[in-house]
Amino acid sequence: MIDRTQLLQRLDALGIAHETHDHPPIFTVAEGEHIKQSLPGGHTKNLFLRDKKDHLILVSALGETSVPINKLHPVLGCGRLSFGKPELLFETLGVRPGSVSAFALVNDTAGRVQFILDAALMRHELVNFHPLSNDATTAVLATDLIRFARDTGHEPLIMDFGSLATSPASPQ
Repeated sequence: MIDRTQLLQRLDALGIAHETHDHPPIFTVAEGEHIKQSLPGGHTKNLFLRDKKDHLILVSALGETSVPINKLHPVLGCGRLSFGKPELLFETLGVRPGSVSAFALVNDTAGRVQFILDAALMRHELVNFHPLSNDATTAVLATDLIRFARDTGHEPLIMDFGSLATSPASPQ
């Protein structure tokens, strides 16, 4: 598992411009409201999900986006989804709850995690994520985030959660 310093070095090696701002640890989108006001770009929430067969999914969405978890599984062709346990999160992505981030894909060398990006997030030129710990925020261009994900072996699926949220609920 790599740490923040190694992550930033990898971004440098890929030629991905980035800017990191240190701040007190934050654990929820609401706790980070004051930070968002001083940093441009789309600010994220990240959900680590799994089905009963351990199909693992990382959703990176705009903080304000409603992610209809109960409607994802038919679109993805997997079982009903729930939040992954902290142990599985650490084993797979090398981060703890509160530090989940698209950057953690770098630690999924086995390629177990499917990566989903929010279309609303991708409309921002800059996107902001924790750099593997929740005491900092790192901004990169949205296009560079996709390049980073692909470099880790994860082809992002860009999904319009607004449309999904208004679709009929899946059968129980």
